Amino acid sequence: MANYLLTPARPRGELHAPPSKSAAHRALICAALSGKPCRVAPVSGSADMDATLGVLAAMGSRFTRTQDTVLFSGADWVTGPVLLNCIESGSTLRFLLPVAAARGLPATFIGEGRLPERPIGVLAGQMKQHGVSFSSDRMPFTLSGRLTGGRYLLPGNVSSQFISGLLFALPLLPEGGEILLDSPLQSAGYVEMTLESLCHSGIRVEPMENGWRVPGGQAYGGGDRTVEADWSNAAFWLCAGAIGGEVRLTGLSTCSAQGDRAILELIQRFGGRVSQDADAVSVCSAPLHSCRVDAGPIPDLIPAVAVMAAFAQGETEIYNAARLRIKESDRLATVTALLRSLGGTVIEYPDRLVIQGGGLHGGMVDGANDHRIVMAAAVAGMFADGQVTVTGVEAVGKSYPDFFTDYQKLGGFYAPTGG
Repeated sequence: MANYLLTPARPRGELHAPPSKSAAHRALICAALSGKPCRVAPVSGSADMDATLGVLAAMGSRFTRTQDTVLFSGADWVTGPVLLNCIESGSTLRFLLPVAAARGLPATFIGEGRLPERPIGVLAGQMKQHGVSFSSDRMPFTLSGRLTGGRYLLPGNVSSQFISGLLFALPLLPEGGEILLDSPLQSAGYVEMTLESLCHSGIRVEPMENGWRVPGGQAYGGGDRTVEADWSNAAFWLCAGAIGGEVRLTGLSTCSAQGDRAILELIQRFGGRVSQDADAVSVCSAPLHSCRVDAGPIPDLIPAVAVMAAFAQGETEIYNAARLRIKESDRLATVTALLRSLGGTVIEYPDRLVIQGGGLHGGMVDGANDHRIVMAAAVAGMFADGQVTVTGVEAVGKSYPDFFTDYQKLGGFYAPTGG
C-alpha cells in the first residue's frame, strides 16, 4: 500500500479531462458485440477498463491495445465453460452478466475487493425467471441455461447498471423483450448513455411509458467509436477550482448524457464562479455557502461535493444517498471518516449526511481502497491548514491512473511516505 503526504497548494492551470470510464465500458461492449473491425479511443489504462476488456477477451472478442486505443478485429465466441474475472468492476459484472446469459455461455463470474458483496439480487432474480440458473447467490457463481425474452420488471431506484445490462443483452435474443420499471428511475443519465451507445451501433430500442421495448434478432453494427471526456472525474478538479483556485478543463461536452455534468450547476449553487466557451469549462474560487444536495441522480459526485461543502459556510445536507453504501466502499461512512479525520463536523444518517462547513485541518485519511475517496482526500489536502497523509493512493488506478500526475500539473504537491 502506498501513502502520500500532501502539502497545501492552490490549483491553477489547464487540463484535458480524462476519458469517461462509463462511456468507455459501453463503447467497448458494443464494439465487441459487433464482431467487426473497429477502433475505440481514447480508453484509459484503468483497472475497470482492464476488467471489461479481460472479460470480453475471455468470451471470444479479438482486439489489440496500444496506449489509449483498442483495435477490434473480430470475434470467435466461446461456447464452453469460461472463467470471467470482473476484478472490482461493478459495471463489468452487471453489463456482461446478461450478455453471457443471452449467449447461453456456462460462465463462472469471480471478482475481488467489495465486488462480491455488491448487490445483484434484483437482476439475478429476473434472470432466474427467464431461463438462467445461478450456482450461488453471491460471487463466485456459475451460470447455466440461456436467457429468454419477455417482460423484465425492475425497480427504478436500484442500480441503473441492471437496466443497461439487459439493454445490451435483449437485442441478441430472437424474441427480444421489455424492461418495465415499477418506480421512478434514478441515475437516468447512465441509462441514456447506454441508449446512445446502442443507437450508434444500429440497435433499436423503443421507449414505453415506464420502460423500453427491445426488438429481438438484432445485430450490432460496426464503426469506430470516440470515447467522450469524463464529468465524474473532472468534478474533483472543478470542485478544487471552486474551493480556492482557478481551473480550466478542455474536452468536456455540456451536451453529454452523463448525469454528472450537473457538477457545474452544483458549484454555482454553492457560490462558485463557472464560465464556459466552445472549448473548455473554467471554475474560479469565490466565497462558498451551503445548500441541499440530492444525491440520487449523482451518487458518484458526492465525495467531491462533500469536500466542497466542508469549505463552504453553513450547513450542507446531502440526502437521498443510501445507495452510496454499496459502492467500492460504504461512501457515507468513508466520506464521514475522511472529513472527521481532518477536523470536519459531519452527522451521518442511514441515507444522508449533514456537513458543517468552515474548513479542514491536517491529518491522516484512510483511502478505504476507494478511488473516489482518495481523490476527494487529495482535493481536501490542497486546502487544509496543514499537511494531509492519504493511505492506499493506488486505488485511483481503478478509474483515473493519471490522477496524481494531473494533480501536479495543477500545482499540487505530494511525496510518497512508504507503506
